[in-house]
Amino acid sequence: MQATSARTRKLLARRRQALMQAAGGEAILILPAAPERIRSRDTHYPYRQDSDFWYLTGCAEPEAVLVLVPGRRHGESILFCRERDPEREGWDGPRLGPEGAVDALGLDDAYPITDIDEILPGLLEGRRRVYYPLGRDAEFDLKLIGWLNRVRAQARQGAQPPQEFLALGHLLDEMRLFKSAEEIALMQKAADISVQAHRAAMRAARPGIHEYELQAELEYVFRRHGAQPAYPCIVGAGANACILHYGANSARARAGELVLIDAGAEHAGYAADITRTFPVSGRFSHAQRALHDLVCAAQAAALAQARPGRPFSAMHEAAVHTLTEGLLSLGLLRGRLQEVIASGGYQRYYRHKTGHWLGLDVHDAGEYRIDGASRLLEPGMVVTIEPGLYVPADDAAVAPEWRGLGIRIEDDVLITRDGHRVLTAALERSADEIETLMSR
Repeated sequence: MQATSARTRKLLARRRQALMQAAGGEAILILPAAPERIRSRDTHYPYRQDSDFWYLTGCAEPEAVLVLVPGRRHGESILFCRERDPEREGWDGPRLGPEGAVDALGLDDAYPITDIDEILPGLLEGRRRVYYPLGRDAEFDLKLIGWLNRVRAQARQGAQPPQEFLALGHLLDEMRLFKSAEEIALMQKAADISVQAHRAAMRAARPGIHEYELQAELEYVFRRHGAQPAYPCIVGAGANACILHYGANSARARAGELVLIDAGAEHAGYAADITRTFPVSGRFSHAQRALHDLVCAAQAAALAQARPGRPFSAMHEAAVHTLTEGLLSLGLLRGRLQEVIASGGYQRYYRHKTGHWLGLDVHDAGEYRIDGASRLLEPGMVVTIEPGLYVPADDAAVAPEWRGLGIRIEDDVLITRDGHRVLTAALERSADEIETLMSR
């Protein structure tokens, strides 16, 4: 959807202005839209706009380039985009066109994308620094190098080519890490849709159901609310839950097995990311409940660290401590607590970190470490908290009732001034809550 409201236009303009202020008056910032991708022969993958481009423009169209030129008298925010074309619009849908882009997106100026070869070298001339996401689009990289070389070729005639080439993400990632009230509202909507989808899948579960049938329940709810999957849904029954990025979603869930679902909706570009693990028959076995309760306890321990001033790594450390202590108590690991943690012995059953940034991308922009130390949490950051345990089906070192159990619990958490807010808190989490939901 194209940005059209006055409030949205002002928000986008503030973002562009803040970015230009951070870049400085001698800079030029160049950001192309995501290219379309061929799926097979002459059909394309569904188009998804580049997150940075969407963040700064609200433009959903391909074949566009945003150029920001701080201090330019004739307009600082410039968009190159496709012209209106009734013939092509009859096939592919309406376009903004340069005139419409200025009005709809609150830009200073816009030109046809076909004019970029003629205009952009002149915008580069006299600028000292170029901020650009090098390596993201190899074809556009070559075009930009060509434009730079054209300016350099005129140096003897007095042209002043840029002297520095800098990563745009250095500035933009930091902006995107801190969510505004408008962004938080969109993320809450994505979370709410995702909660409904997970509940629908749990209620549909029964022995013999295919994983892809549960995926269909999720995606039906997403689409019914105008959203789409933020990433490929993971639906792993039985030992498939131990495969972290399982994607086949083709097996049947057998009576007595657990099902792990990792799925989130994308609403207005913003992602949710939820994981729940539940018994397909509606009741946890003793061993399943023991591990599920342990993962719940680990998540609670990590959540207690989700507050301003705490290191990002503190959430993972708290989860690791709780999981390791529980695994020792249950007999799945042996040794002394601190030694098992120090040696990494717990990684036999817990291989990943406990969370990541969340926003326009499901693994969102932002540094995790600053000057070698774990970054401190601050209000406006949104993180996932997702501890898990995965016991391989062929692990002969443990009793049979533990083998093939994969459990992960994941929620989306906003860091606030006085602590945190769980955006996905409405979704049933504990074993008792899940059993009650599935019995209705």
